[in-house]
Amino acid sequence: MNTSRRIFIKNSSLTIAGVSLLPKILHQKSPGIILGIQLYSVRDDMKKDPEGTLKKLANMGFIDVEHAGYENRKFSGYTIADFKKLLSDTGLKMDSGHSFLGSQHWDRNTNDFTYEWKYTIEDAATVGMKYVISPGVDESLCKSMDDFKHYLDMFNKSGELCKKSGIHFAFHNESYEFNHNLNGKSIYDLILEQTDNNLVAQQMDIGNMYEPGGRALYFLKKYPGRFKLMHVKDEMKKNKPEENGNLYESTILGKGVIDIKAIIDYARNNGTKYFIIEQEEYQDKTPIECADLDYKKMKGWGF
Repeated sequence: MNTSRRIFIKNSSLTIAGVSLLPKILHQKSPGIILGIQLYSVRDDMKKDPEGTLKKLANMGFIDVEHAGYENRKFSGYTIADFKKLLSDTGLKMDSGHSFLGSQHWDRNTNDFTYEWKYTIEDAATVGMKYVISPGVDESLCKSMDDFKHYLDMFNKSGELCKKSGIHFAFHNESYEFNHNLNGKSIYDLILEQTDNNLVAQQMDIGNMYEPGGRALYFLKKYPGRFKLMHVKDEMKKNKPEENGNLYESTILGKGVIDIKAIIDYARNNGTKYFIIEQEEYQDKTPIECADLDYKKMKGWGF
């Protein structure tokens, strides 16, 4: 349920376009709180009709989108300048996006980031983003404590590099971090304990953590103030679980097993600003239908 999105982010990019729309800020009821959608939720629609898809999302009331793809110094095949104009023309904002930080982005010979990662941050700042978010960990750097400490140092250094560009670096959890340990501690706890809070923000995905045993309220209370962003996702048991695979899949908010409202109520009163809807499976509905239902559910909860 989460590996496919990370592969998608690493190997492809979404196409984003749009049409002129009135500002959507009036839809936001909670001061300082941003309600958005991760465009991976409507990935197939975006490939077929990006302009029409963004128009539908905007008409629902969304004011913020989060990208799930950037490569070759382009967003969805557009130059940075052209893509920035597209965002302006739609009336939508893109305050955050997912770009995977892995071992390939650090040059051990120069003891510095590669130009590829430096450009990722530079282009994010130019297009108007506030957060560059790395989804999941590079599992090749999680086999020994020495490698993992080097990886966490990369996180902190990425935070420093982002700061120089006026933006922030953040980490987004998948499921791996909750069922893999080093020195008797989960990967997720180690990330939260050994990264600098001033340099590495956290985007909690409350759905990804559920199946391996992570519980959102527990971590929100254990690490207060760490979670600036959240992926709002519900989970339900699959009708036909995959053999040796996931037992759960994402579903429309409020239809699954997660107490979403309790989590988001606590989070927005304790420092979380961005609430990004993400749904990866759709049961008997279309992705656009699910996005609309998810949006309406969040609005009913006061967003």
